[in-house]
Amino acid sequence: MERNFKLLIAYDGGHFHGWQHQPNLDTVQGTLEQSARRVLRHQVDLIGSGRTDAGVHAAGQVANVFTTSTMQATSVRHAMGSRLPKTISLREVVEVSRAFNARRSALSKLYRYRIHSRSARPVVRLQQQCCYHFWHPLDVERMRAGAAHFIGEMDFSAMASAGCVRETMVRTVLRCDIVRHYDEVVIDVEGRGFLYNQVRNMVGTLIEVGRGRWEPERVGDILASRQRSEGGPTAPARGLCLQWVRYPAELLTPERAEGDDEE
Repeated sequence: MERNFKLLIAYDGGHFHGWQHQPNLDTVQGTLEQSARRVLRHQVDLIGSGRTDAGVHAAGQVANVFTTSTMQATSVRHAMGSRLPKTISLREVVEVSRAFNARRSALSKLYRYRIHSRSARPVVRLQQQCCYHFWHPLDVERMRAGAAHFIGEMDFSAMASAGCVRETMVRTVLRCDIVRHYDEVVIDVEGRGFLYNQVRNMVGTLIEVGRGRWEPERVGDILASRQRSEGGPTAPARGLCLQWVRYPAELLTPERAEGDDEE
């Protein structure tokens, strides 16, 4: 019987050309599939929860793969993990319902953006590859006021990169929290789905508010315009990390086989 494995993955995006397959380039999806083929001994099609761009990191990316292998999930994790580069960690492999789809079944996901807000570079803490160095002071309270305009279901065309065309540009942002921890400003964005570069463009817009160039109310005007040219610059990829993806609990356990009765 075909089984469905859910993979929980972390990776350093700075070493890859994004998640999705690209000819003759190192991608996270391609690297994982190569390892899975060697372990499961058949062709695989890895389904990811989303396509992170080149340079974007993940602490909790989720994927699933169907297999006819009889290997236990823990054995698959160990065998695949031993064949992966040090820039990818296969945190967990579990068998789930065959109805589970890492992309379509997702209820929400959270992206975290880290900004090192100080004149000195973050090299002192060896964090230069996982945060954006912005040397101007940032007013977190102003940024929070601007972020409030992002909450809800609305057209996010102004926060999508130019050329992004989808059936609908409407997306739902559940929260946009901003905190400061010493020299670091952290922006957490949870949503049901995102447009191409949406979070990085949201961050770039909030930075313009935080540095005092724009008033917080302008964020609402930018969204209403539906014009990408009205928003702030796209924040660099290295500061962004996919933290986790949430799914319905009933899909996270495998179906019981016929005749496998409870005692």
